[in-house]
Parts: sequence; C-alpha cells; structure tokens
Amino acid sequence: MTVAWDDLVGSALLGTERRRPAGIVGDAAEAAEGLLDAAAEAVVRRRAGVLPAVAGPRPGQAADDPRPPLPEAAARRLRMMLTGSGRGRQGAAPNLTELLPQWLAVARQRGWAVPHALLPELLDAARSRTDLRADALAVAGPRALWLAALNPDWKFALRAGGGAVGAAAAAEDESARARLWEEGLFAERVALLTAVRREDPAAGLDMLASTWRTERAEDRLMFMDALRTGLSPADEPFLEEALADRSRNVRATAAELLSALPGSALAARMAARARSCVSLTAEGIAVEAPYECDAAMERDGVAPKPPSGRGERSWWLGQLVDAAPLSMWTERFGGRSPEEIVALPVLDDWQPDLHASWCRAAVRQRDAAWARALLGPPPDGSGPVTPVGDPAKLLSILPAQERAAWVARFVAAHGLSEAFQMLGACAVPWSPELGRAVIDALDIARDGGSYPWSFSGVMGLAERCLDPAAADQVALLSATTEESPGGSPGASAYWSEAFQRLTSTLRLRALMLQELSGAPTAPPEEIME
Repeated sequence: MTVAWDDLVGSALLGTERRRPAGIVGDAAEAAEGLLDAAAEAVVRRRAGVLPAVAGPRPGQAADDPRPPLPEAAARRLRMMLTGSGRGRQGAAPNLTELLPQWLAVARQRGWAVPHALLPELLDAARSRTDLRADALAVAGPRALWLAALNPDWKFALRAGGGAVGAAAAAEDESARARLWEEGLFAERVALLTAVRREDPAAGLDMLASTWRTERAEDRLMFMDALRTGLSPADEPFLEEALADRSRNVRATAAELLSALPGSALAARMAARARSCVSLTAEGIAVEAPYECDAAMERDGVAPKPPSGRGERSWWLGQLVDAAPLSMWTERFGGRSPEEIVALPVLDDWQPDLHASWCRAAVRQRDAAWARALLGPPPDGSGPVTPVGDPAKLLSILPAQERAAWVARFVAAHGLSEAFQMLGACAVPWSPELGRAVIDALDIARDGGSYPWSFSGVMGLAERCLDPAAADQVALLSATTEESPGGSPGASAYWSEAFQRLTSTLRLRALMLQELSGAPTAPPEEIME
C-alpha cells in the first residue's frame, strides 16, 4: 500500500504513537520500523518519478575584452590576495588584504585584464567589501557582468558595474541613451546622468528635466546630487525651480548647489542677508545674528531647527555665511585680502562661529586663497594647536605639493597626535618631505617610550601611503634599541617589529608596482620570507 508523502512527514514529526500512517501496523517498535521502510520506498519513488526539466536558453556570450592579460607575476600576487595568503597581522609580515585596494587601483589605471579563473574570487571580495567594488569591477571587465547575471550572489555588480558600463556606452549613442534613461534601472540611470554630465552638462540637464516631474522624491535627490558633475551657471534656472520641490532634502541639495555658484541669485540673496549681519567697526568685526528664520530663508535652504546643543541664532548665521560668496567679504571689509580679514578681531565671542562658516564656504566654493588664509602658516610648535574648522577639508582644496608641504611642517612641529586626518588628505604616495617628517615623528615617539599601537592609525596610513622608496630609511629604525628611561616596558621590541612590518610592506608595494608594470620580478614568495 502506498502512503502519501505528507502523511509520512507528519508521522515522523509527531511520532507514530500519536499519529500512525494508514497501513502501518504492529507495536511501537514495529510501527517506527515500518515508517522508515515506507519513507525509504517513497523517496525512491519520488526520485524515479522526477521529470527532466525543460531546457532553458543558453546564456549568451560575454562581451569581448580588448585589454591585455595581467602579467603572470601580478596574477600570482592577486591570487595570493584573494585566496587568503598573507592575510592578517602575523609578526612583521605585510597584510596583503590592506594592499588589495591599492593593487586594484593601479591595475585599473594600467589597463590590465584579470584572468578569468580569478573572477569568481574577485567578485566575492567585492561583494563583501564595498570599498573595492568600483576598481574591482573595472578590472574584472565585461566577463564579470556576464557571470553576475548567472549568480544572484553577485547581483551587486549589475547595479554598480553594469550601470556604469552601460551608461558609458549609452552616453555615446543618442538612441541608446534615451532608451536607457526611459527603461533602465535606477542605478543605471544615475550612472548615465553622471556620464552624460561629464561630457555634455547641458545634455545631461535636458535629459533630467524631461522626466523630473514624474520621478520619485528619493530618486530626485540622487539625480540632483549627480548635477555636481559639470555644475555651472547654466544649471541655475533648473536649481531655482527645485527650491520649491516637495522634498525638503531635494530643496536643501538645490540650495547647496546654488551656493556653490557665487554668481547665482541665491548666492546674492544670501550675501545680502550675511552683509546685514556682519559689519566692520573700529574695534573689529561686529556680528548681529538673525532673530528669526523667515519663509524666504527657508526657501533658500536655511534649516530653521538647529541641532541639539546649538543656539538658533548662531545656527541661522552660520548657514547664511556658508552660502554667501566669499568674494563679498573683500568688498565688505574695505578691499582687504582674505588673510587680512581672517586676522581681524571678532567681537562678542562670535569668532569661532564666523571662522567656522568661512571654512565651510571655502570648501564648498573651492576657494584656495581663503583656505590658505584660514589655515595660516603651519604652527611652529611654540604654542597650542587651535585649528579652525576642519583643516583636512581646507587642505584638500590646495594643490597636492603645497598640501604635503604644509602637513610636513605641521608634523615636524607638533608630531602625529593631531595629524591623522591631515595625512589622509594628502596625495599618495606622500612626498619625500612629508614621508621624512612622518618617519622622524615615529622615531621620536619610539624614543619617548610610547607603544607603537598608540600610533596604529598612522602606521596603517604609512604602509599604504609612504613612497616605497623610503623602505631603506625605515629599515634603519627596525633594530631593537635600549629601553628609554621611564618608557613603557618592552616598547622597544614592539617598535622594532612595527618598523620591520612597515619596511616589508613598502618593499612589497614596490614589488607589486614592478609586477604590474610587466617587468620581470622575483617570485612573490621571496618577499614574504
């Protein structure tokens, strides 16, 4: 007698004493044995009765990849990184995982194609680490998108890489562009808008305007943010209309973009408001912050409610000064330069608020002259460090060489305790001057008896950002020295290991760059010994 599969499963779950399938007789032991026999027979019957599935269409071929294949030594290195060799901290050995982003960036820059056999591991790595995705998908090429279409675990590649690749191609073809804009996924449309704006800002704006009123609020916000690419005065009419958008976030973003255009009508309105609040007297700069946030201010992007712990008037003043063109202050203060304006005394304790707003305005308007004035010369070490605003953001506006020189002098005067964010703003690899300053500061910290993990963040940056040519200089510091009087017990040995690891990492980075250049190299295992 055939027993239904559902009956067998129910009896197995409840027990034969509570529920016995029809046809199974005997005592408890015999019933349990009969249930197992019936289940075994049913399994065979079910398997034998399975009908072959209908064959689906064969997947299409991956697009051709014209890039040259990765050099053999570089391919071995990538395999080590992706399969776990050299992963994690082990004494003085480099951590390959931390170097993978840099490896991918250089491989992308040099136009190499990753071996097909490594694409699954590369996609898995990009799936778990979002910081790798842009470079990983660019290096992986079209075959990675083909694989992603066959594996749901890699569907992120279709949203990120697929959107970017499709957008780049569609941006060159007007009909493909229109089709992708009308029918594409949201990520593809954002990527398309960014690609078109990069090449033809006016065409990108026209494309966005054609569907703007039918877009969802959350989508409008992302599209609005994409207008940062290629932003120009030609975008002002569209952005002015967006100030009346239903979404508060869209309105705020539109106001921010308009304030980045010093010649915009919004910037002029903000300048007039800021001018009425800030004036020059014989004693210095006088500030009279707004007493209310009216409807016109709200329309221009001023948020009426301050964050916790911030006074309303200072909050409103800050937003007005943030959005006012910096050029207006030269006129307001009798033709003075940014350095002279920053040096003026500010009355009634308003200086922190006013200077912080000027810092934000300098970053928003990318004004290097004001950034220099607000940063001032690097502190010489004779007094406490009192940075204005966010020095790292101000530094990011300056040319790379000037930025590195400023931070190098800061580190030489004050050490590394307050320099981490500034170091992160410097171009990679660090300039020789900056590299020497960091190495000397680490050496001074070692001589002072501190533990190296007090500087673990800087050490991590140094491994990724120091010029590999500095390896020999660092190697001189790796010898164990005598313990400094009053220093932490065992610190010297820990420092020696830290400098050994930094030396090994720099030499490994040099070898990685050589491998990616295609030049002959020693087998990668030699550098790990």
